[in-house]
Amino acid sequence: MTVSSVRSPFYSGSEIMLVMKFGGTSVGSAARFVACADIIDRTRKVSPAPVVVLSAMSGITNQLIEGAERARERNLEAALKCLEGIKQRHIETVNELFQDEDVRKDLYKTINDQLADLEILYRGVSYLGELTRRSLDMISSFGELLSTRIMARYLNDRGIKSSWLDARSFLITDGSFGNASPLMETTRSKTSGAVLPEVAAGRVVVTQGFIGATSDGITTTLGRGGSDYSASIIGVACDAREIQIWTDVDGMLTADPRVVPEARIIERVSFHEASELAYFGAKVLHPLSIKPAIESSIPVRILNSPKPEGEGTVITADATSDAPICAIASKKEITALFITSLKMLMTHGYLARVFSVFDRFKTPIDLISTSEVSVSLTIDNTENLESIVEALSELAEVSVMHKVAIVSVVGRQFREKTGIAGTVFDTLKDINILMISGGASDINLSCLVAGDDADKAVRQLHTRFFTSTEKLTGASV
Repeated sequence: MTVSSVRSPFYSGSEIMLVMKFGGTSVGSAARFVACADIIDRTRKVSPAPVVVLSAMSGITNQLIEGAERARERNLEAALKCLEGIKQRHIETVNELFQDEDVRKDLYKTINDQLADLEILYRGVSYLGELTRRSLDMISSFGELLSTRIMARYLNDRGIKSSWLDARSFLITDGSFGNASPLMETTRSKTSGAVLPEVAAGRVVVTQGFIGATSDGITTTLGRGGSDYSASIIGVACDAREIQIWTDVDGMLTADPRVVPEARIIERVSFHEASELAYFGAKVLHPLSIKPAIESSIPVRILNSPKPEGEGTVITADATSDAPICAIASKKEITALFITSLKMLMTHGYLARVFSVFDRFKTPIDLISTSEVSVSLTIDNTENLESIVEALSELAEVSVMHKVAIVSVVGRQFREKTGIAGTVFDTLKDINILMISGGASDINLSCLVAGDDADKAVRQLHTRFFTSTEKLTGASV
């Protein structure tokens, strides 16, 4: 793993400011804590005091939420059983990481004190029989608070000067519990006062992903992709030169390796391409979580903590390349609706009425294709499907297909290149295509196929576009 040699206002020479985020699988066990510490230690050659953003240990947040749900059901015994499981997991990790009994005792006390607070919350929820978003945010925060305490102590135990900081003291958000948004000006100011002095003193800052606080100090969480979002926010607030997302995959690939074993790492990709790939099946990250960094022109690098020697994938705001195709993605378990009515012909406002149905039932649309008298579209949320079909039937004839799949060819500047669509359809000539949609962003050509044909379609497209290429370089910055 290498880091671009750029200058930083905080260091001299080639030393740079980094934010490093490690996900739950990267700190899922004592062995993974050690591996992360090794990565942090090596990184200090180019960034002597990186800011380390940690998730909870894998599975812990789910256990915390399960305990909250059991408490809401007034099954306090089950809730406390979840708490005990969380406690034992962290105690075992401490016992494996530390040999010094005094250090162990200090961490036992930290864990016990934190979980005593959690028990109070569970008992309160159980007593009321009510679990508010605000309460759930507070309960969900304990995983990150525990994992970061252990990591900070472990780094110091290895002789790596580190400081534990509570993200709630500087990552300030609005009060949208469960899906809070940062107040960037306040966060930047607080970060300048809390984080940067530690960095300037040469201490590795260990802090939490996923959580923040309102200006009144009430704990919030950042929702889906929360830890990546935290890293992005903190990176912007610190004027970092690179944000690293350490996970359990090598980076973004040209296809799902479970479907295409020969899939390759995409070395560089634009934010828009990453967003398309994430939406249509690539689960490496949630693209909106890194949007603040991209808007501030801070590169985001995806790396694999079990295989840290890799270069990973770098995501930047804009990029250009001669390679027309970036990757092939698919999204399964999709439902398609085919809406047909002669009322559409030469009639304004008809599409608005169709789309208002989906707005009324808060159901996003994936793909859409229209003709003079029909609209074809796909959704992946079928919670309100029956009501949607009933409402649409007042406007048109509606037919529904279940268990179909979207196959997407994601690339660059499709409108400026000839032959791409022809190559796609020629490659899929033995597969029945149910619907075609070209992305308005000029980087996506998608088609709808039967669910059973999805993997075959992806493999055929990947073979056609990539097997004759020696190396995929992707977008160049």
